[in-house]
Amino acid sequence: MDTKAATVLLCALILMAVQVPHVGLAAEEKTRAADNPFLKPYNTPFDTPPFDRIRNEHYMPAFEEGMRRQLAEIDALLADPAQPDFKNTFDRLDKTGLLLYEVSATFFSLYSAETNEEMQAIAQEIAPKLSAHRDSIAQNEKLFRRLDAVYQAREKLSLTPEQRFLLESLYKEFVRAGAKLDEKQKARLREINQELSVLRVKFGNNVLAETNGFRLTIDTATELTGLPPTVVAGALDDAKQAELDGKWVFTTHKPSMIPFLQYSENRPLREKLYTAYFMRCNHDDDKDNKEILRKIINLRIESSKLLGYPNYAAYALETNMAKNPEAVNRFLKQLWDGALPMARREAAELQALARKEGGDFAIEPWDWWFYAEKLKKARYEFDDSVLRPYFMLNNVRDGIFTLCEKLYGIKFIPRTDMPKYHPDVQVFEVQEADGRHIGILCMDFFPRPGKRAGAWSGGFRDQYRIDGKNITPIATLVGNFSKPTSDEPSLLTLDDVDTFFHEFGHALNSLFSNCDYRYRAESLDSVELPSQIMENWALEPEMLKLYAKHYKTGETIPQDLVEKLKKSKQFNQGFETVEYLAACILDMDLHTVTVPVQADLNAFESESMKRIGLIREILPRYRCPYFQHIIGGYAAGYYSYVWAEVLDADAFEAFKEKGLFDRATAQAFRTNVLAKSGTDDAAALYRKFRGADPKIEPLLKRRGLLPATATADPQAK
Repeated sequence: MDTKAATVLLCALILMAVQVPHVGLAAEEKTRAADNPFLKPYNTPFDTPPFDRIRNEHYMPAFEEGMRRQLAEIDALLADPAQPDFKNTFDRLDKTGLLLYEVSATFFSLYSAETNEEMQAIAQEIAPKLSAHRDSIAQNEKLFRRLDAVYQAREKLSLTPEQRFLLESLYKEFVRAGAKLDEKQKARLREINQELSVLRVKFGNNVLAETNGFRLTIDTATELTGLPPTVVAGALDDAKQAELDGKWVFTTHKPSMIPFLQYSENRPLREKLYTAYFMRCNHDDDKDNKEILRKIINLRIESSKLLGYPNYAAYALETNMAKNPEAVNRFLKQLWDGALPMARREAAELQALARKEGGDFAIEPWDWWFYAEKLKKARYEFDDSVLRPYFMLNNVRDGIFTLCEKLYGIKFIPRTDMPKYHPDVQVFEVQEADGRHIGILCMDFFPRPGKRAGAWSGGFRDQYRIDGKNITPIATLVGNFSKPTSDEPSLLTLDDVDTFFHEFGHALNSLFSNCDYRYRAESLDSVELPSQIMENWALEPEMLKLYAKHYKTGETIPQDLVEKLKKSKQFNQGFETVEYLAACILDMDLHTVTVPVQADLNAFESESMKRIGLIREILPRYRCPYFQHIIGGYAAGYYSYVWAEVLDADAFEAFKEKGLFDRATAQAFRTNVLAKSGTDDAAALYRKFRGADPKIEPLLKRRGLLPATATADPQAK
């Protein structure tokens, strides 16, 4: 997951992309500028943040100084008596707020990966202040008039295609942020934005607390029946860390939960663990998120109507490839109509298997993984547990490095001379084949209490140019993979492997950026293309030979196992597609309402799922109380993963046509897509790479949906 859905210049980028928890504030500690590492040169290799010197008390003074400096820089810009032009307006505006940008990038990156109660308190305090700061810029009448003058004269200016696109996009951003509203409307929009910033903080805090707060503790070995040794060993280590020696602990973090659901023969414990997962923040207590989400939805309705849109989805989708909710809903329905019958057939097969084994019960959601794994083993003569020994984390990492070297000619050089925010972090310098510096990559793989769930790619710094100097990126890749145990290294599941390739694609997008400005205007439903295309290589036989080696023997994954993998690619696709699409549809239903939601969110969700005919054996991938994507940058945008899958499936056909490691095709993808993301229309960039608009057939073929939905077109209006 990568969220680049807002603008850097309006200072809302990070708050919209992450969920920021809160606790009660401690007294703010004042720090002199001389002692604050943010307020003086870093003096670190490649100007990476000096994590060894940054303390929590440094953040608030640096945030406040960063906001003060940016407003002063904007005042100086507005005092310029010269006729507004691109250089003295857009270019100069792009250079404002560098300190605030650096502090925000560092704080919110660490807030997601290495938080604590003090940082949560800082987030609670800074959220409304940053919201107010953003609005003070976006609603500055003098600044907008100056920008408007440049925008109106754009036809007469000698602008590069990148400059024109960014100018038009920024102008639209200001309008969408309320620049044309009257004073009363602006004041109300500011109130809404500040309230939303606080609600997002509370929502994320509750999800983090609920996810970390549940433990399924097992006391006797007989309750572990069916679990593979690697899963048992991981649970034993988790128990030791929880000071529960001699017991086994499972959590609602997916690397712990999914293997338990796949293999545990103890049905009541499967139900207990899965129920804890899907009932997070849904207990009518102080960690309940239903009312928080209802308020968020209703405030979004009000803000979108203030800005002239019928609902929030219409507002959010205007700048995406999809353009409007109708196009998204048509696209989702086309896929849903093909996937739901497949899921029904799969449910019937699993029910028959359960009956055959003596199960006198109807299949429930917590049974799906268990019987699906049994069916896969029977049908393809293997299960995921036999694959994990071939997917040692470091081997997968090195395989991805080799893939990148083959495609792009780049190198990954370990760096041990840079500060790290946690001992687990691995740091690499990324270089061109000739040794030229590209950027820094920080990878952080294992779960811990201060890290939010899931996987993502972000960064401590994006690439841009300023005063002729190229500022190189510092990209991050953060995951929650199974930790090494006392007996084994970290071994990945198939899903983990896909996740690693996926997030690495986002990191490459950041590392390969070659843009002149900090400002980007990316289409949300195209930002997943760089990540999702990487997944295509993961299980290609030629690629598996490079990295899928048994962690004990070094043996390459056997060919017969590769063949079984290939044959099983479409197994359980009904479940996977329906589970995901149900969440997409729920997201769209929440954001296409035009009047305030009065109903309890459980009732709203139930009605939404009833309308589309979701079968009782499957729940949406994300339910309302813990649907963090739509609290951050993916509101009315969760569909974007499958929209981008149309692009990645079509794009990968170019590699299949020319060769899996074809350097020329890779260079065209790097030059036209990865290097220029956010600097031109996403569809135009794709056409420059592929020579045509994407076709949907490769996606439908991949998911086994082609016969039912062969005429689907994601860009049909």
